[in-house]
Amino acid sequence: MPVLPDHQPSAGLGIGVATLMRIVLFLAALGIVSQGLALDPANPPASVFRHAAGQVGYRLFGAVMWAAAMSSIVGSAYTSVTFIRTLRPTWERHTAALIIGFIAVSTLVFLSVGRPVAVLILVGALNGLILPVALGAMLVASRRRSLLNGYAHPRTLTFAGAVVALAMAALGLYTLVTQVPALVR
Repeated sequence: MPVLPDHQPSAGLGIGVATLMRIVLFLAALGIVSQGLALDPANPPASVFRHAAGQVGYRLFGAVMWAAAMSSIVGSAYTSVTFIRTLRPTWERHTAALIIGFIAVSTLVFLSVGRPVAVLILVGALNGLILPVALGAMLVASRRRSLLNGYAHPRTLTFAGAVVALAMAALGLYTLVTQVPALVR
């Protein structure tokens, strides 16, 4: 059995906590909606907290969203810079500066655009278009035995993956076409 690097248990813990929080937030929203309370279309998640705990809940939501945004920006900055620095060998020496620059640009975009709900929906829709492309590339690669040391990926899994990739692309396009224009106005 291979020995796992030290960072993997913390990654698993992070994924577990994020999953648990999503479940708890979903159940909270379900509880609010099942009581017949209306969610504010301008900021549905914040209205769940406001209905549940009043102004204190609303402020708690702000703190939770700030923490989520900070961890998301740092994580996406690190991931993006990891890819970007492979384009030029000299950028490898400037990783920290590139990460700081990415975070600064992200902050400026957010401050200039504002409207966090619109930004989240737009980014989610764009992500919904990028992910199917990546999955499609992996599915194409999985059919090439020369790339996988003779491994034959099952056709049923390739078909299922293709269905998922097409569904993700369709839902991403649907969100871009129907939701984003209404939010941008």
